[in-house]
Amino acid sequence: MRRYALRDDQWERIKALLPGKSGDRGRTASDNRLFVEAVLYRYRAGIPWRDLPIA
Repeated sequence: MRRYALRDDQWERIKALLPGKSGDRGRTASDNRLFVEAVLYRYRAGIPWRDLPIA
């Protein structure tokens, strides 16, 4: 498991709360989990957005 990744059980609890899923109005997000993990990585590592690794 990656150090900053969400476990599957954690993801299952929050995925329905995020915008951009199928059935929501507007554009569908391509990968909400990747976005959430990027936010967590940034927060934990204390790095600026421009320094996030590109997946």
